Amino acid sequence: MPAALATSDAFSAVAQTRRRDILEYLGPRERSVGDIVVGLRLAQPSVSKHLKVLHEVGLVDQRRDGRQIFYRTNAEALRPLHEWTVQFERYWHNQLVRVKERAERESKRSEETRKPRRQP
Repeated sequence: MPAALATSDAFSAVAQTRRRDILEYLGPRERSVGDIVVGLRLAQPSVSKHLKVLHEVGLVDQRRDGRQIFYRTNAEALRPLHEWTVQFERYWHNQLVRVKERAERESKRSEETRKPRRQP
């Protein structure tokens, strides 16, 4: 994906798997580039490149402490992504409820056919 497209908005930025991995890794707390490199077993130049994209679209914030830069997720910037995916959560929840109901009906039918019939 060309760099211009990758940095145009949050949706384009998270289209790349490594960036989603980094966002997930940063979720619990802020971390340095070195922490991310070690934790995700990625090359430092790659992590820096992905963090730059995530920072440019506002999905991560950075804080400098001496020579180190610490990154953390920007929850407010993640909101549009969350709101968009909620519609799919509802869809999959409804689908799973239907699958569960069907499995329970099938299980009940199967149990009824396995029960020995009483002789009068």
